Amino acid sequence: MGKVALITGGNSGIGLATAKRFLEEGAKVAITGRNQKTLETTVQELGPGVLVMKADVTDRKAMKKAIAATVEQFGNLDILFANAGIGPLTPLGSTSIEVFEEILSVNVTSTFFIVQECLPYLNDGASIIFNSSVQNVNGRPGLSAYAASKAAVRTMARVMASELSPRGIRINVVTPGAVDTPIWDATVTTDEDRHTLHKVVERGIPLGRMGDPLEVANAVVFLASDESSFIQATEIVIDGGATGAPMGAPIYKQ
Repeated sequence: MGKVALITGGNSGIGLATAKRFLEEGAKVAITGRNQKTLETTVQELGPGVLVMKADVTDRKAMKKAIAATVEQFGNLDILFANAGIGPLTPLGSTSIEVFEEILSVNVTSTFFIVQECLPYLNDGASIIFNSSVQNVNGRPGLSAYAASKAAVRTMARVMASELSPRGIRINVVTPGAVDTPIWDATVTTDEDRHTLHKVVERGIPLGRMGDPLEVANAVVFLASDESSFIQATEIVIDGGATGAPMGAPIYKQ
């Protein structure tokens, strides 16, 4: 591939899996994250050639420095994977405005300004990929802010694609469903609880299993490659059929 990729939230889950895949394809990789412990682990996993930077996506100055450092080290910028995001519950009737606004700030506002900050450095023909979620359509209770933010990301990509098409810059979206990442750890306390939760979730997936971060990473790598050169403003849903064919899930079978 020989390209330069910047991944936000690249220190765990889908972001980390994508960093590994880009490296396998011969790309130069820079990642950001805000958890120092997982960033240190990531350095060990990915090796010394990866630029690993501690930066919160909502910190404009920190992200500006991270983007500049990426270009300074690798010379240019061909790929941006805006992956970082948060999803605390926001049940109607008991949610503070602070929590609601933080979700929108991390998932939506920061994504816009990271793209804007990258624009002077992105090569013509570059590829930008946003990470959305099936929660943008399925109406799951308690996730109003998260769902709204992920729907915003999807529609924002379409607007940006219109603006950046003259430069040949493509913007597409990956929309994962239930993928086995550390985000599930917040809802369980033991391995047994985790196993039980997975079994419940899998009943709603036609393919009968949760996804692997690598399966999302493969889609990101494809959208970043020249093999997807005529794919623009498109959403790829990666959810085992839960959105497209929900009635095929095990929960509906006799």
